[in-house]
Amino acid sequence: MHKPIKYVEKAVTMAANGAWQIFDKLNSINPNPSFTPKWSDKPLLKSWQKTKPPLGWPRQTDSLCPRCVPEIRQQIVDGKVPHEILLNEKVGEIKAQIVERDGKIWMVKDCPKHGHFEDLMAMDMAFFRHLEDCFPGRDIAAHNDAKLHNHGSSTIKHGRGSVLTVDLTNRCNMMCDPCFMDANQVGFVHELTWEDVTTLLDNAITIKPRRQMSVQFSGGEPTLSPYFLDAVRYARKVGYNSVQAATNGIEFAKSPEFCKQAAEAGLRYAYLQFDGVGNEANSHRAVGNLFDVKLKAITNLHNAGVDIVPVITIINGINNEQVGAVVRFALDNPKIISFLSFQPVSFTGRDEAITDDRRMAQRYTLSHLAHDVKNQTGLGEPARDWFPISFMGTFSDWGDLVKGPDRDWGQLSCGCHPNCGVGFAVMVDKETKEAVPVTAFLNGDQFANDVKKVNDAARSKFLSVVGMALATARNYDPFQAPTHFKLMDLLQKFDKTFGATGKNYGKVTGDRTIADIEKRRADRWNFLFIAGMWFQDLFNYDFRRTEQCIIPYATQEGEISFCAYNTGVGWRNIIEKMHMTATLTKWYAEKGRHEIIAGGKNLSMEDATHKLILNSEDVERGRQTDLDDLGIAKTAREEKTRERDAKLRVQQDAKDREQAAKDREMERLYRTHVLGEKPVENGFVPLSSLTPNGGIAPAAPARKKEQEEVGSFGD
Repeated sequence: MHKPIKYVEKAVTMAANGAWQIFDKLNSINPNPSFTPKWSDKPLLKSWQKTKPPLGWPRQTDSLCPRCVPEIRQQIVDGKVPHEILLNEKVGEIKAQIVERDGKIWMVKDCPKHGHFEDLMAMDMAFFRHLEDCFPGRDIAAHNDAKLHNHGSSTIKHGRGSVLTVDLTNRCNMMCDPCFMDANQVGFVHELTWEDVTTLLDNAITIKPRRQMSVQFSGGEPTLSPYFLDAVRYARKVGYNSVQAATNGIEFAKSPEFCKQAAEAGLRYAYLQFDGVGNEANSHRAVGNLFDVKLKAITNLHNAGVDIVPVITIINGINNEQVGAVVRFALDNPKIISFLSFQPVSFTGRDEAITDDRRMAQRYTLSHLAHDVKNQTGLGEPARDWFPISFMGTFSDWGDLVKGPDRDWGQLSCGCHPNCGVGFAVMVDKETKEAVPVTAFLNGDQFANDVKKVNDAARSKFLSVVGMALATARNYDPFQAPTHFKLMDLLQKFDKTFGATGKNYGKVTGDRTIADIEKRRADRWNFLFIAGMWFQDLFNYDFRRTEQCIIPYATQEGEISFCAYNTGVGWRNIIEKMHMTATLTKWYAEKGRHEIIAGGKNLSMEDATHKLILNSEDVERGRQTDLDDLGIAKTAREEKTRERDAKLRVQQDAKDREQAAKDREMERLYRTHVLGEKPVENGFVPLSSLTPNGGIAPAAPARKKEQEEVGSFGD
């Protein structure tokens, strides 16, 4: 039996559905033209004006050869070939086909020099189709960007992106495997000066459309940079509402005071490396008490007012069984965790030379993620509750419409390719911890289509808000919503995100206070967003994805797609070498060595207490052993060790064979020249066994005891 309010709300939704039919019919008559906002030199796009890349299958796209690219990149890094070749030529590019085979989606490609390559894109064809069907189209084309977007085939062409990444340093206090940038291993230090930092952020706001982005300071480990806190302050000063740090959490775990300083500087999110629940689940990162470090970092950061986003690199056979444990961790701590970011492994950096066997064993796709969440937690239907992240672009468009043409900044918009990222929203009651997928009680597909109609009509703010309210209400099913959840809670959630009514839910701008933070946290309902972002590598690279990248890197050579920078042609290796700060030898001589926690060593913490609720079964689960059982290496280091050992075995076998041949030759010479035996086809026949007529030889006369044996040295 449902609460009485649920029946009242059902009547409201039915009335809203009737009102929507009238509203939509009137609203579609003579729609207004789109306006051009201050933050763009081009007008807002109607839904039908948005372009799409080729989708579906079979289809052809442009990709890269996994063997040609590293060869050419190394020549550029070594100074043998100018880097301008990347601007003017299609270096290492080959065609690729996206095809279906046995219900799975594959990328297959052939290089005339290095042969055939193929890789898995999705293990569920229906899920892959669902994502592409839900893609609303690309954002406004990037413009006023020639200075920063000039990278040949890797150039970003659409939208502004949503996360601007700035690597403050390539130094790190861990030795992770996998690692995008091969930190601590490249032989030199690349670290931004303060002038570099301000220049990159100043340049960023010149590109249009000028949308709000989350500025992410990364590395290496960004907290090792002496400019970390100042960089956070400056990003806020420039005008960005959201500043985050991609961090392993070590410095935050060590010092509550440092967390407080970061919060006061304007840090809003900590993108915290978090590969599972329990120290065993994180053991592949080679820090003995890494999970304890994470718990302390989360506690310190939350107490300081910084929100935490656990970022889980998922590797098949290493920690894919941790998907459910991590989701349960978030559900058990709804007042602290409101966002999870799963990142299926990208074989780059330390893993670029991966063997085919390990690559196929460890490959993990977005479709794996959707199914693992369902199978390990019971939450969500892959083809109903998961959407491409770009699906939210329709709602960002509505935010741009109701904010009007005079705003200095557009809404943050995630306009990435549907093969790049996915999302799944769960409404969690912070008091009872009841959790229900949002699209179980809100018809996502129809809701988005309704909002598109509101956007395309381009009416006044009032009518657009009315249209959104009616669309929300008519697509809401109160009987499927959480027990204590109400329609008004849903409407307030949207208003809290887009600020359409002007109600104060707590500021998010640079001048926000701890009171603002606590006010936003006071909401009973946690909109837990479970995201999957799958970065490309050379084996599945697709330039159509690169062209609409939403995570650009701000570098000394312009803004470059995340995948083109870390994988693709590998701009990171080239730019960091071009602008390196010092060789490691010189850096260590002048600055000293920074501490690196590795080799299974524990991080020393004065106080390891935390306030997180843990599932004891998840914490106590041992490390995953799938790859051990299959006899497949788990890391690049292990792979190299095996390769080295195999070469040593081959060399030793060759030496053993050579020695055995020498021993046989010495035996032959001894038996021939010393014993006087005559060789036959398969061995020797002793002379003593032969007589001139072929009979049996007579017994030899007895020797004197003092007589030396025949063949003794000195004969």
